[in-house]
Amino acid sequence: MNIAVFGATGQVGVVMRSILAERNFPYDEIRFFASPRSAGSRLLFAGREIEVENSYEASFEGIDIALFSNGATASRELAPKVAAAGAIVVDNSSAWRMNPEVPLVVPEVNAEELEEIPLGIVANPNCTTMVCMTPLAALRDRYGLLRVVASTYQAVSGAGVKGVRELQDQLSRGGGRLSELTFDGTAVDLGTPEAFVAPIAANVIPLAGSLVGDETNEEHKFRDESRKILGLPGLRVAATCVRVPVFTGHSVNLNVELESPFDITELRQVIASAPAVVMAEVPTPLMAAGQDPSYVGRVRRDDSVENGVALFVAGDNLRKGAALNTIQIAEALVERGVVTA
Repeated sequence: MNIAVFGATGQVGVVMRSILAERNFPYDEIRFFASPRSAGSRLLFAGREIEVENSYEASFEGIDIALFSNGATASRELAPKVAAAGAIVVDNSSAWRMNPEVPLVVPEVNAEELEEIPLGIVANPNCTTMVCMTPLAALRDRYGLLRVVASTYQAVSGAGVKGVRELQDQLSRGGGRLSELTFDGTAVDLGTPEAFVAPIAANVIPLAGSLVGDETNEEHKFRDESRKILGLPGLRVAATCVRVPVFTGHSVNLNVELESPFDITELRQVIASAPAVVMAEVPTPLMAAGQDPSYVGRVRRDDSVENGVALFVAGDNLRKGAALNTIQIAEALVERGVVTA
């Protein structure tokens, strides 16, 4: 079994390498690829140094599974080439998610989609969508879903390294103490924001992603990907995606309209029994950071609609939201015999 990590030196690539080692993924050879800028550097993995190869110049022959985390533009160019050389590509970018010939997979929810991979590419969902899929799938299976309203609280790491650095820089301008800021933010010059449309330190920005019409691309992703993963093309979905001054961990408040009546005690048990879910009285992104499950709490009736329920979900956007799910897809490919050594 020969595997490769593309974008191995990036934010998610670092987490991928760590999780591959943690989970003892079976391989005979592992290769690391990155941009020309990082090519030639050496990364320590499993006690040995591995030289990073140039994604645009190296041969892809002999790779069985390629884990991609190198951005949508690079993926559109490279994924078909790697797949044509014989690999199954598991792509973490937005490039292939809504392609009807590409499965969009959360293994705990729809691993059966891996039985047919026409283009040799499997897509990994957006990190915000990912956090919600296992509890929503559990509600779908037991009660049916009619409508989902999502309000997200997305960490700056979801915008990449530049988002993390911008929050760090703005915090440092206040001496690392938010008490240095007045209520109107004028006590400290936070500088001109670049990663976000407004300063993120001591602030909340109700615009995560970039505008596409009246909605952001993050809001489009949540709607479109939820429908595809859950197999409910007509599901009514509304989302407002918000960036918050948290380094790691996306949180989502969900107001869900179910098809059938429910007992709230039983419903909580249904969610608690879902795979990769941990119930918590007060789930927070800090609780989820560095952890694999989605943490679910504040489960209660929403009496504004018939058969309504509200819940709050938090998960690590870099682990399950990106790197871990990518590797779990690779594990499912091996377990199902789709890829064999």
